[in-house]
Amino acid sequence: MAVAVIGGAGFIGSNLVDELLVSGFEVTVLDNLSAGSLDNLARWKGNPKLEFVRGDIRDRDLVRRVCDHKDWVFHLAAMSRIQPSITDPHLAFEENIMGTINVLEGCRLGEVKRFVYSASSSVTGDNGSAIVEAGGAIDENVRPDYKSPYSLSKHFGEDAAELYHKLYGLSTISLRYFNVYGPRHLETGSYSTVIAIFRRQARLGEPITVVGDGTQRRDFTFVGDVVRANMLAAMNFDATGTYCIGAGKNYSINEIAALVAPGHQTVNVPARQGEYRATLADYTKAWTQLGWKPQIQFSEGLAVLDMFEQRQKSSLIIVSR
Repeated sequence: MAVAVIGGAGFIGSNLVDELLVSGFEVTVLDNLSAGSLDNLARWKGNPKLEFVRGDIRDRDLVRRVCDHKDWVFHLAAMSRIQPSITDPHLAFEENIMGTINVLEGCRLGEVKRFVYSASSSVTGDNGSAIVEAGGAIDENVRPDYKSPYSLSKHFGEDAAELYHKLYGLSTISLRYFNVYGPRHLETGSYSTVIAIFRRQARLGEPITVVGDGTQRRDFTFVGDVVRANMLAAMNFDATGTYCIGAGKNYSINEIAALVAPGHQTVNVPARQGEYRATLADYTKAWTQLGWKPQIQFSEGLAVLDMFEQRQKSSLIIVSR
């Protein structure tokens, strides 16, 4: 089978590429390397089943060629995360809205059999936070509350995928991720994740920078579980619409600092625009319809990260198994 991973040199995408290649698929990766890296694919250099295409999802003709007659297309490319989208909303909308339309059009015209979209839990904003703080969890029916161009644009992708399913018969599904972490997450720059930042600061002996008061809570999901969700979503053609993909347990940022960097000094930095108080996934729909539920506990995920960082230069670790 031939598949395309749009954004396949990035954090989540490259972990998905690992799983696909190990499983015997022919994989085409499209990535502009703005946040991804060829280092993430270096272990597959020379593998005839991997084709890398450097390019942008705003290039409609290129996207069309990459998607042409693929069995599955996984769309992970985006201007990711909240703060960069607030800094440059025009680019966020160009990449996350028009780029997604280009991928959907490429799939429609290229007769792709299955489209899997990477969505974001940020779309529920304060509405989701209110539910969590009242003792509940966030499911697919929570009313959106956009606090950034990123959250608005990612929710557009869910709606667009559903429209293409209803209007054109394209088989589509959207996976709404909750705070993904794991091997190859970025430690520096505007796309870095909080766990990666804390680990880097602890390794360098720097103070751990906690945004705000640190009491905000997040559901952290291991990347291997997210990879497995993508594989199950691609195989289950009867499933459509949006599915929450999260660990079903949340931690405060203060708790994460203590777990990731025990004994290290913490300093508080100002709260950031567009952030929300709490997330917690209700993955019931994913479990009942896809057969997916999280398997990696947070302590296990940290252990895999330690092992990966120790051995990444000399061996292959497939984190979804």
